[in-house]
Amino acid sequence: MITQRPYHLFFSLLIFIAAFSIFHSTATAGDDGSNTTADGDTEFIRTSCNTTLYPDVCYTSLSRYANAVQQNPGQLARVAISVSLSKVHRTASYISNLTREADYGANSRASLALHDCFSNLGDAVDEIRGSLKQMRQIGAAGEGAGSFLFQMSNVQTWMSAALTDEETCTDGFQDVADCPVKTDVCDRVTNVKKFTSNALALVNAYANKGMP
Repeated sequence: MITQRPYHLFFSLLIFIAAFSIFHSTATAGDDGSNTTADGDTEFIRTSCNTTLYPDVCYTSLSRYANAVQQNPGQLARVAISVSLSKVHRTASYISNLTREADYGANSRASLALHDCFSNLGDAVDEIRGSLKQMRQIGAAGEGAGSFLFQMSNVQTWMSAALTDEETCTDGFQDVADCPVKTDVCDRVTNVKKFTSNALALVNAYANKGMP
């Protein structure tokens, strides 16, 4: 019994080492596979955002959607448009509240600029919403290259118009004397323009790729 004990210990040790090796290799392979995919999706967004005017804003706002995008340029463009729509809609609602307050103020020029800005942002919301609806229809069964280019042309036109409307909003405050309302609104809309500009850049990149 005494002479057999080392063999039992040695045999048990071999079993433990083999089991540990199998478990470790399986777990590592699973982690490497999922991490590689996630890293690839995130890197795709980073690389795509580098083609925009505001890459940091682009990556920060879109990287959280890496799992949904999955290196699909069309899906990335749709997500970017959705984010832009959310930003513009929220800012338009904020300015709507300001216009009601400004109607009771003494600065009529600022009040007029606010009303015009709200109208422009309302148009931008409609245009971005139309772009998103069009993007969701792209790639339907039976559509050819001509249909894709036509639909993408619509998206590009509407997103460009939305960006122009946002710029018109801030331009309307040029003749308004410096005041807290002017600074607040222009800062907010300038920030919104970055998201719309980035979305348009990603739309253009997707359109240049051709068929979905």
